[in-house]
Amino acid sequence: MRLKFPTKRSPSLVASAAAPTVWPLDPAITFLNHGSFGSCPLPVLEFQREVRERMERQPVKFFVRDLEGLLDEARARLAAFVGSAAEDFVFVPNATSGVNAVLRSLSFDPGDELLVTDQEYNACRNALDYVAGRSGARVVVVKIPFPLAGVAEINTPILAAVTPRTRLVLLDHVTSQTGLVLPIEALVRGLAARGVDTLVDGAHAPGMVPLNLAQLGAAYYTGNCHKWICAPKGAAFLHVRRDRQERIHPLVISHGANSSRTDRSRFLIEFGWMGTGDPSAALAVPKALEFIRSLRPGGWDEVMKHNRDLALAGRRVLCAALEIPTPCPDELIGSLASVPIPDANSAKPSKNPLYLDPLQDRLLVEFGIEVPVIPWPAPPKRLLRISAQLYNSLPQYEKLARALKKLL
Repeated sequence: MRLKFPTKRSPSLVASAAAPTVWPLDPAITFLNHGSFGSCPLPVLEFQREVRERMERQPVKFFVRDLEGLLDEARARLAAFVGSAAEDFVFVPNATSGVNAVLRSLSFDPGDELLVTDQEYNACRNALDYVAGRSGARVVVVKIPFPLAGVAEINTPILAAVTPRTRLVLLDHVTSQTGLVLPIEALVRGLAARGVDTLVDGAHAPGMVPLNLAQLGAAYYTGNCHKWICAPKGAAFLHVRRDRQERIHPLVISHGANSSRTDRSRFLIEFGWMGTGDPSAALAVPKALEFIRSLRPGGWDEVMKHNRDLALAGRRVLCAALEIPTPCPDELIGSLASVPIPDANSAKPSKNPLYLDPLQDRLLVEFGIEVPVIPWPAPPKRLLRISAQLYNSLPQYEKLARALKKLL
């Protein structure tokens, strides 16, 4: 599978593509941080409310008689979107939970090597470190530069780090800090040729880049639906290749562990019920897929094309204002784009693990702009990362550029 975007240019990046009333965002804030938590459109939230009302109206009927069929239907709709058989993936609360479910299901021996890049999302890197420390395995960290000149600076060091002791590679599909769309197809293929499984942390990928998970062939792939698909928070999926499903169990062991059912796989049975919870976010995923598709005549292809074009245009505006070259080729960008900015005044890390650089606060308080400032690779070095979603427009990035020129 090759990453391809439609070549037809978006009609305009200047005006917002969707009416502001579609999104519950504060109109007083220039919101350029869709990538962190997404934003769920009002019609999708209304659908979720209806699901919750149905759940509370007759809870026993909902959970005992209806829920499995409803989840099957939602999973089938999402499967078609991500290029998977519905039997090969399950709903999880978020991609971090998906990564943890895989890592904590697998067993490793002392001396085994678990490969990861220095751009892996911190929460998932922590999970890898935890599992390695428990088993005596060793985490091998591959440095990926940023800025970088091309794909070779990603592929070459990762594949070169594989040894006979390598048991698993954890890779972001889209890196959170730098916004790079990794050449995941080539990496999965190259690692498989060396006999190594890949766990893809695809938190940002669904709805940002085209997916065909069956064709990709990764052993494990997890992705969020609350980001670029714009579903409610609490909706994500874990895709496990069929020959690997027997060994993977949910983080919560529940009734499915000793079920006598034979009408579906143990994988689906165990993940299908992990105790009482609110499944409305997962059940709203098909509504989100359909609603976002309806916002552009060309459907999801045009949505992804528009957002990518806007991210690239916004990046050009910022680089011109900061008088810096673009930090990576356009081909490595989706709907996120990061640019290096001058060092922070202090190397002291933020107390908040989700980052709150003083510059981020000033941009919000003084200019009404919400955009993340990310310490990378370590304080005082930092990046500013923009997102592009249908509610954004080019003048918003121009406003950010003017603000940065005043503050930096």
